[in-house]
Order: sequence, then structure tokens, then C-alpha cells
Amino acid sequence: MKQNDLLRICLQNLMRRKSRTFLTVLGVLIGCCSIVIMVSLGIGMKQSQEKLLAEMGDLTIVTVNAPQGGRGKLKLDDALVRRLRTLEGVESVAPKQSLEVESIRLVTGIGGRYVADWSALVGLGTAEMEKMGYQVLSGDRAQKSGDVLVGQYLAYSFRDTLRPDGSNMVDRWSGMWDESGKDKDPPPPYFDPLSGPITLEAETANGKITAQLRPVGVVKEDYSKGAETSEGVIMSLSDLRGLLTKALGNGKKMPAYDSVLVKVQNISQVKPVENQIKTMGYSTESMESIREPMEKEARQKQMMLGGLGAISLFVAALGITNTMIMSISERTREIGIMKALGCYVRDIRVMFLAEAGAIGLIGGLVGCVISFVISVIINLVSMGLSPENLPAAILGGGETSRVSVIPPWLLLFAVVFSVLIGLGSGYYPANKAVQIPALEAIKSE
Repeated sequence: MKQNDLLRICLQNLMRRKSRTFLTVLGVLIGCCSIVIMVSLGIGMKQSQEKLLAEMGDLTIVTVNAPQGGRGKLKLDDALVRRLRTLEGVESVAPKQSLEVESIRLVTGIGGRYVADWSALVGLGTAEMEKMGYQVLSGDRAQKSGDVLVGQYLAYSFRDTLRPDGSNMVDRWSGMWDESGKDKDPPPPYFDPLSGPITLEAETANGKITAQLRPVGVVKEDYSKGAETSEGVIMSLSDLRGLLTKALGNGKKMPAYDSVLVKVQNISQVKPVENQIKTMGYSTESMESIREPMEKEARQKQMMLGGLGAISLFVAALGITNTMIMSISERTREIGIMKALGCYVRDIRVMFLAEAGAIGLIGGLVGCVISFVISVIINLVSMGLSPENLPAAILGGGETSRVSVIPPWLLLFAVVFSVLIGLGSGYYPANKAVQIPALEAIKSE
């Protein structure tokens, strides 16, 4: 039997019982919509979690801390830094040092108008900063001695000495979200931290030390790298060690590093690298302890949602099977005549399978279109029913978080799966059809 004839007969048989075909296709359509929407909700939830984690900090950073209790000779020193660089999967290593003194005071502005009574002061290798993924929001990176980077929200730590107590500081947490729940920029601080030098005043055991800091850039907040990216000051490691020398006094031994940042090549290598470092006797911190449980929970919810959709598609498969069995019972004489005229058993089987596959294909295609429309509506409702939000509801991107996300592969999977469901459901009826003896089939009414 020619392919054109097979297609023509297939379409004729489907149109012969329009109501039955429509209801069967509707069942597949509903099943396809269910599985696509359910999986899309799971994908949207996973992407939202990943976005949340990314906002919290770099997922590929491992912080190595000194072992609790000292543990003998285990220290955060240059020997450890060299050893960490040899670990498989490690991209970069950057030791950190903090200025540990009795008190730190930052003063800036004309006449020392703006004062911060506390700040984290950290030294970091200038060359390693770029490798570790420190993002400069404004200004430039530190190039020479005395240059420093300030945390994204350092300016909010300063009080205006010319204003009365109670209203001399800007609360950056006020008005973080608008009435619709969307992120809102915090109110501006009293001054630009890059507008002039900052004087450091530190109280140490050896007395008071001062230093002139020259802010050249503002670094993006990233707690995976440290709190100093929010409300602190980052300088070169050599400059900080110079301050430590003044603070400790002559003859005092330079302390070991406070911590060591280790950047791995990708997320999948974070846990193996952490395990290797822990085997050495050191403690570690990373976003892996948060990411792994969240990812596990997301997978479980995706499987649950996908399972609910699959149940709907399974019910549709039963409908296809029922439709094909009824079709065979009604066309028994037709099958007998086809056999008597010399039609191959293979062609009869293919004919019934083609009808079942066509039902799955039509239901899958229409189901994908409807699923896409439903997904856009869900996203629009979550974002706000506005024409301006339509592109974001469809394509996402930027700061937009979509509740339902339908990647192209999901639509392709849904169509292929629907066709396979149709073929699988039609296999038994097709085999039943070819097993009917020709003479018995012709005699049937």
C-alpha cells in the first residue's frame, strides 16, 4: 500500500466518527497540557531557586577556615595556599587577612562630617580579585598602593554628624519593595563613597594608628566572598599587612591568614573539593550546604508534578485504546475484504497504528499550543496584567522570574511522548485486527 493511500484512508477513518475522534483527541490534549504545565511549574520553581542562590553569592566559592581548636600545626599560610592550588578542579586561590584591632573608625567628607563607627577591613591579593569574580559596580579596580574598594552599601554605615541623633543615618532597608511586591531601589545615602578619601582611625594595643584610604571602586555585595562586600573595605594584602605591622608593633610575628577563598571551575566540583579540604583537617563554608537541599527538593517537586501530568496522559492512552478497539469491531468486514483483495497484514497493522499515532500527534500539537498560552497567562497574572509585562511573561530575561517556564525541548518531548502514547495504545488493537481470519471477517455483520 502506497503512503499516500495509507494517509488518505487514515484520515477518512478518523473523520468517519468525528465525535469519537474529537473526544479521544481531547483526552490526549488534556493529558499533554497537564504534563507540560506541571513540568513547566517545576522548571520555573527551580530557576527561581537558582536565581535566589545566585543573588546570595557565588556558588563556586569555597571558604577555608582555620581548624577549630588550632589542631597543632594546621595553619592558613602560604604553604596551604600552594597546596590548595594543586587540587583538581580548583581555578583560583586567594588568601584573606582582616585588620583585627580594638576598634575601627572611618571618617570622610569636609571637616570629617561623615563617620562610621565600625567597618570590616580586609586585605586580598589584587591579582586574585578578578579571578575570584569580584564585580565592580562603579569606578575601577585597585591599581596601586592606597587604592581600596568599598562594599556596595558601605555609605549606609556612615552617620551625618551635622544632623540630629535619630535622623542622621539612611536606612537602606526602608522601602525595599513596592506595593506590588517588586524590588525597589533603596533610598540614596548621604554621600558618594568615591567622592573623596577616607581616613582610617584604629585603636590598637600599641596606640592609635591612622591611614588615608583612596576609594576607587564599589564592589557588588556577595556574602559568599565575605561581609566586606556589603559594608566593608577591601585593600591589597600588602597594604593590610603594613597596617598589621603598625598595629602589632615591631618584633611581633605576622599572624596567619584569617581565611582562604577557593574558586572551583563549576558547581559540580564544589563538594569534591570541599571533601578534600576537610580531609586535610580544615573547616569549609560554601553555598553547597544550601544549594544541595534546595535542588533535591526541587527535583522531588518536579517529579511529583510530572507524575500528576503523566497520570492524565495515561488516562488519555486508555481512551485511545478504547477508540481503536471499537473501530476494529465496527470495521471487521472491511478488514476481511482487504485481506481477500491481497492487502498485506503489515499494511493493515500500519493503518491502525497510523490512526492511533495521528490522534496522539494532533492532541500533542494542540496541547502544546494551549499549554504555551496557559503558561503565558500564569506568568502575566503573577507579574501583573499589563501589556508591558507580556514580553517578559513569554521570554523572561533580566530580573524577571517566571512561575511557568516552557523550554523548546519540553514542547518537543510532549509531542513525541503523545505520539508514542498513541502508538503504544494502538498496538494491541492493531495486532487484534490482523489476527482476524479473512473469511470470518467477511461474514461478520
